[in-house]
Amino acid sequence: MVDRLVNSEANARRIAMVENCFGSSGQPLAEKGRVLVGEGVLTKMCRKKPKARQFFLFNDTLVYGNIVINKKKYNKQHVIPLEEVKLESLKDEGQYRNGWLIRTASKSFAVYAATATEKEEWMAHIEKCIEDLLRKSGKQPPSEHAAVWVPDNEAAICMHCKKTQFTVLNRRHHCRKCGSVVCGPCSSKRWVLRGQSDKPLRVCLQCYDELNRERARSAAPQEAPPGKPVADAAGSGGDSSADDDSDDDDDRDNADEKHDEPKFYGDGEKTDETNNHSSKEAK
Repeated sequence: MVDRLVNSEANARRIAMVENCFGSSGQPLAEKGRVLVGEGVLTKMCRKKPKARQFFLFNDTLVYGNIVINKKKYNKQHVIPLEEVKLESLKDEGQYRNGWLIRTASKSFAVYAATATEKEEWMAHIEKCIEDLLRKSGKQPPSEHAAVWVPDNEAAICMHCKKTQFTVLNRRHHCRKCGSVVCGPCSSKRWVLRGQSDKPLRVCLQCYDELNRERARSAAPQEAPPGKPVADAAGSGGDSSADDDSDDDDDRDNADEKHDEPKFYGDGEKTDETNNHSSKEAK
């Protein structure tokens, strides 16, 4: 079905509408062979709290952004190549239900669907796109992925020293290697983590020691500069820029808003537009 939609006028219009919704804040999405497979709202687990995000699944990429005006305007566009993605289903726990992890080398996070059926649909469509891409390219799926950050509200004290309580002055930081919430002194080292950044990133002392041991065992030429102490960001009144979650600065409390069911474009689509197009192709 995807192959049949590649050159369809309906597909071109859908992609143009997505571009228009992002406006100048997004990058062009229309490319030869690209198909919009589905779209809908998922709740993304952000650093501070769960937030609703608009997701667009293409046959080669996954795009999401902050909702400014539902179905009309989005910003903070993120484009994730599907060849880099690995999915991992999450068990239901309390209020967090129908979720799964989206893992990549540069960033990993959890998302949640409104129902179990929607979760199954999303995961099945994403997995199918990944499978098709890898089969056509002959590439192997990535073996290393970034850690999923522990949400701020799940750590009242440092997860490393188990002593420091977080306050306005004792700010939370995230280790980019394991995702734990740690205090400034327990994350005073930095390391270049391949896939995430070319610059040294904040890591906790435990991960720093492990990375040093791994480097010693490998006895390979050093690809990452040695970690070095850095000033705690608390002195400047906040976390370092490396700790920012770039789509976590939307203060709109929209995680609990009611949204339409996700829409997937395929054989089950019964719109007049699709039927008319299919009739023209048949002729």
